[in-house]
Parts: sequence; C-alpha cells; structure tokens
Amino acid sequence: MVKKIAVLTSGGDAPGMNACVRAVIRAGLQQGLDTFVVYEGYKGLVEGKIEQVDRNFVSDIINRGGTILKSARLREFKDEKVRAIAVEQLKKRGIDGLICIGGDGTYLGAKKLTEMGINTVGLPGTIDNDIASTDYSIGFDTCLNTIVDCVDKIRDTTASHQRCTFIEVMGNHCGDLALFSGIAEGVEMIITPDHPIPEDEIMETLKRLKQGKKKHSLVIVSEKVFPDIHEFAKKVTRETGVEARAEVLGHLQRGGSPSAFDRILATRLGVEAVELLLAGESGICVGQVRNKIVHYDIYEALELPRNKHIALLNIIDLVNK
Repeated sequence: MVKKIAVLTSGGDAPGMNACVRAVIRAGLQQGLDTFVVYEGYKGLVEGKIEQVDRNFVSDIINRGGTILKSARLREFKDEKVRAIAVEQLKKRGIDGLICIGGDGTYLGAKKLTEMGINTVGLPGTIDNDIASTDYSIGFDTCLNTIVDCVDKIRDTTASHQRCTFIEVMGNHCGDLALFSGIAEGVEMIITPDHPIPEDEIMETLKRLKQGKKKHSLVIVSEKVFPDIHEFAKKVTRETGVEARAEVLGHLQRGGSPSAFDRILATRLGVEAVELLLAGESGICVGQVRNKIVHYDIYEALELPRNKHIALLNIIDLVNK
C-alpha cells in the first residue's frame, strides 16, 4: 500500500506543469498520504533534492507557467547504476510512489524505476504534443494560443509590406503545433515533418499567389524542416521575386500562464495519477483520449503510432485553396 508519494517534472518545461503538481500534492494529502517534491527532475532525484511539502506549498501556482520544481536533463539516468542511486534516495525516505511529469524520455525513466521496485506513473507534460497515448499533452494548448497571438501580430506587418513570411514554430519532430496554428490562422501553407511540401511546389505556389490578387502570405513551418529558415526565405526571394522573410518564435512559445484547458487537463491527470497509485498500478502513463481519462503500460504507450491528423489536412484543402 502506497503511503508516501513524490512528484517531479522533467525535460522541457510546459505551461500547466505547476497545476499538475498542485493536483498531485492536494489529491495525495486528501487521501492521507505524505507528499514530497523532487527538484530538478531525475538529476535532483539522484542528488537527493527531495522535500516533504503540505498544501500551502502549492498555493497560488495553478496560474503560473514553467515549473516551480525546475527541470533538468540527465542522460546518465540511462545507466542502471545511476538509477540505483535514485531508488536509494526514495527508499531511505520511505517514498513508495513517484509521479513523473514530462515527455517520452521521462516516461522511459519512470518505467525503468518501476522495474527497480518503485511504483511510478507518468503524466504527459510537453508543448510538442508528441505523446501518442494522449490526444493532448499538458502545455500544448497554451503554446498553441501563444503562437496564434504572435502570428496575428506578424500578419499585420506581412500584409502592410506585401510580403511572404515563413514562421518557424516549435514541436521537435512533431508537426502538431504547426498544423493546428496554421489552421487557426488560415495560412497559405503548412509545412511539417509529417506533411512536407516539396520545394518546387512551395515556389510555384508563391509565384501563383503573387500573380493573383493575394499580395501577401503566411507559411507556418515546423522546426527542423529547414536547416536554416532565414536562408530558405532568401532563396524564395531570389527564385520567385516574392519578398520573403522568416520569423523564428523560439522559446517564448514555452512560457506564459497556462490556458484554462491546460489547467483543467493537468488537474484531471494529476488526480488520476494519485488514484492509480493507490489502486496498485505502476509503470503506467495517463492521458486523455476522446475526453476520457485513460492509462497504458508505458512500453505500450511508447510504441503507439502518433496521430498525423489526416482529417485536418482535408480541412486545409477545402478552406485554404
């Protein structure tokens, strides 16, 4: 029977992580558990940066971006000897349940700890939305809205100067942020790893737009599609005669107060994680699929195919052409 639980955040920060930490701590206390936090992710776990907390610790954090627990990456956590140190840090404090908020790497670390005797649950905290076991990850909606706000502003200048602006958004190797923001903005093209557009087609489309009544255009691009988006914009200008510029939104996409959707999602998942630990579940991850809270074995979740949103592409073809 789990009596003491801890929570950590790992990998890239995401809006809503604090709301999730709050839910875990308060749900745990409500169930009569001793609750702990781990600072700086798995790195802090290995170093023993663990603190027992009460409900006051998580007061007034539901609306704060980032993570109050901080985050760090520890590649050495792949080494079983390093994980053994983490296990010992938990055991000497009597902590028998650990909730890990982060992405795929965080999930894998949690599963490895399960195999070493620690009860773990993984929760999806990443702006990229690249976790196949949930429709939406904590932080995605906030990041999406940040992008839309930025593109709204960029549109004004793009239209005023009759340019084509290539806007590079985050997402690592997942194109969801580009796809969703592109639909929300009604852009001329969306280019992602899942849905690439050949270079010659990009050029021809921009030439056609220039010849028609459309004097300005927006193109949303996932990061890593082009080695250098600024150089590509210059190439577009040379080959099409269209004045093209590039904007890289960068890390401002990660920050900001979480949206209502992310706060609610984080709270639902955090509470569910505590209940699953009390029910004897371990080595699992929790998500929301079709508005229902679900859970999977972590290894199974990591093997699930990611949704490439083919239906959304059909919408783009209908309304943007």
